[in-house]
Amino acid sequence: MKRTSKGLGLLDLVVTLVIALLLASIAIPSYQAFTQRAKVAAAIGDIGKISLAIESHRLRYDDRIPLSLEELGMPIPLDPWGQPYEFLNIPAAGAGNSGLRKDGSLNPLNTDFDLYSRGEDGESAGPLSAEKSRDDVVRANNGAYIGLGEDY
Repeated sequence: MKRTSKGLGLLDLVVTLVIALLLASIAIPSYQAFTQRAKVAAAIGDIGKISLAIESHRLRYDDRIPLSLEELGMPIPLDPWGQPYEFLNIPAAGAGNSGLRKDGSLNPLNTDFDLYSRGEDGESAGPLSAEKSRDDVVRANNGAYIGLGEDY
């Protein structure tokens, strides 16, 4: 009685590799989209917490908005992409400041303070409708909206 060992043939190996590559081509973009959504959600949470700390500071100090985030006396995390959050005290900067964040109609996003993350690309320019600003996570309407610039 002769024993024969049957292993994988070349065709079996090629079919297995094609299936594995197809699964990877579907899974990798889905995972990247999931991690991006998770980072945006983390930035929204951070901006919400920092905004609350700023409002608490305003209550303690006769409605005075801090000039910088360091004035809050709490550790300020980096955004999920490793960059510092951007902050601007609008009354201190002056209403005519051309550096104010604006929506697609060129209306200022806030009248009290700006707080935002530059998003995944680390860049921001002009109104939220600008390509570089679409991935920014912004605080708008004096805190009534916190989310992606492209969704505002």
